Amino acid sequence: MQSLIIFASGAGTNAKAIIDYFKYNGKAKVSLIVCNVAEAGVLDIARSEEIPFLLIDRKTIKETLIIEQMNDCNPSLIVLAGFLLKIPVSIVEAFPGKIINIHPALLPGYGGKGMYGHHVHDAVINADEKESGITIHYVNEHFDEGNIILQARCKVSENDNPSRLAARIHKLEHFYFPRAIEFLLGQSASV
Repeated sequence: MQSLIIFASGAGTNAKAIIDYFKYNGKAKVSLIVCNVAEAGVLDIARSEEIPFLLIDRKTIKETLIIEQMNDCNPSLIVLAGFLLKIPVSIVEAFPGKIINIHPALLPGYGGKGMYGHHVHDAVINADEKESGITIHYVNEHFDEGNIILQARCKVSENDNPSRLAARIHKLEHFYFPRAIEFLLGQSASV
């Protein structure tokens, strides 16, 4: 069974979708959840699912000890699911081609530092975009600039607000993210 590490900072809805998806198909398991917010809902999910977790901060994410702890899990993929700290170059270099992220917009638009959650949806609506969506991409040393793996789209309505748009984006995330992970795991297994 392949191993996943999930990095998350918030409620953990994407983490939960991934955990549930692989719990039922048995192709992978989440071996570790890494979080930088002590009160984050994703830690409650980790506890209820009996998944080990690691609570970090801006300083500890840059230490080599975290890489050692991640290596102990022998991850097939490292999945950023709403993680709000930049991944240091040392981690990107330690796990080349194994770190992916999901972004709540169609990159390259509406990406970069500070573009997460409602900030993205506000920007999309204020720009009068006709569509938005999600981008699943590899992580490199820059915010939201890694090679794109998959994009899925949804319409932006004239009367949309950030909450309504976010609800549609979450549906796309919860459907496509686990399946993209499964696809990538199948690719790495066949190499």
